[in-house]
Amino acid sequence: MVSLILALVVLLVGFAVYGRFVERVFGPDDRQTPAIAINDGVDCVPMKQWKAFLVQLLNIAGTGPIFGALMGACFGPVVFLWIVFGSILGGAVHDYMSGMISCRNRGNSIAELSGVYLGNIARWVMRVFSIVLLTLTGTVFVNSPAALIARLTPAFMNERFWIVVILLYYVLATLLPIDKLIGKLYPIFGVILILMAVSVLGGTVFGGYTIPEVSLADLHPENLPVWPFMFITVACGAISGFHATQSPMIAKCITSEKQGRNIFYGAMIAESVIALIWAAAGVAFYGTTEILNNAISTLGQSGTVYEISKTMLGSAGGVLAIVGVVVCPITSGDTAFRSARLILAEITHLDQQKIKNRLLITLPLLGVGAVLTQLDFNVLWRYFSWSNQTLAMISLWVASAYLIKEGRYKFGSLITALPAAFMSAVSMTYILMAKEGFRLSAGVAYPVGVIFAVVLFCFYLSRWMRSRKN
Repeated sequence: MVSLILALVVLLVGFAVYGRFVERVFGPDDRQTPAIAINDGVDCVPMKQWKAFLVQLLNIAGTGPIFGALMGACFGPVVFLWIVFGSILGGAVHDYMSGMISCRNRGNSIAELSGVYLGNIARWVMRVFSIVLLTLTGTVFVNSPAALIARLTPAFMNERFWIVVILLYYVLATLLPIDKLIGKLYPIFGVILILMAVSVLGGTVFGGYTIPEVSLADLHPENLPVWPFMFITVACGAISGFHATQSPMIAKCITSEKQGRNIFYGAMIAESVIALIWAAAGVAFYGTTEILNNAISTLGQSGTVYEISKTMLGSAGGVLAIVGVVVCPITSGDTAFRSARLILAEITHLDQQKIKNRLLITLPLLGVGAVLTQLDFNVLWRYFSWSNQTLAMISLWVASAYLIKEGRYKFGSLITALPAAFMSAVSMTYILMAKEGFRLSAGVAYPVGVIFAVVLFCFYLSRWMRSRKN
């Protein structure tokens, strides 16, 4: 219990102290934002700060801080440390920089920003990588809510039925102006999401469950090593490259750069609170990581959430928690496809103010997503998790290049370069070791991962030193 309380407090202090430092390094000012300067009535639309925060939170808080946190809890309470410090020093910095740099560049996507600050090859790599990730994300966030809703509805409304319903909703959310559907529904969903988190926390704290204290021990029953597997498994609750595709969407809607810390950095901290709650609930409810892992293996992620919610909170509270879990992925899946549309529009130069052009991109995109829903969820999740963290790595290097170019503080770019190097080591080590990767031994993967990160950091240092001479 003490560890959970301390973790929550550290997250709040991190937002107030480190978040303000990150803001100072970036240096927001009074220049016009895309919502004011462009205001196309479709994607660049002025939005109130509180609404922009809730939209950003729901965009990024998919099943990751819930399912990912539960799977991360199988490693034991060491997961609390990654959620807290990964978010403060990595994830929230990543989200803030992705959003604010996009705001300075007409709301452009992370793919276009990569081209501006890392070169044209990086632009095309990120275009392909982002579209693949967003399509996987949208697909993952169709399957998981559909499976959970099917548990609560009559037999004829099975998982396949709800997949069709969710995909039809995604068509509307991808096509319509952001303030017409997303801007109206998300504040309501935001209240549900917050109530869900509070209710699960209350059920964990006051339900007589024992929350283990933090330790560095690896308790995973399948003997998966914490490095790098935990850092890939818990993505959205600590640091997530998917967020780099979502922050530019809200960068098109903020009316002042000075709102950025509350919206981008703050939403990531809020998501980490959700991840902490579910990680704590998982280890407390099942008692041991072995039982928790068995529950996930036999019931699936959705079934595990259902069992925890129903048992802890009873029927009414359980329905509330489950609705929150359904809302999270749907409100990330729709904006995943919307972000993919915007990136494809940047490539094709199709004017998105015209509904015909939006349809030309949206329908084939969602058609691919519909096909991918037929694949195994666990396989999709593993590829999504790795590509997610690899995108986070690239996004942080883009932010480092931006800060070097701006040169506001002598060592300011270290706030992104250090987590970029860390995530470089994580991503390379994982793909070398994982069964969906090259299946190499730790003796090979560990040193190669470290060397890869060191090489990239040396490139960063050389670029930084050249900038100081100019």
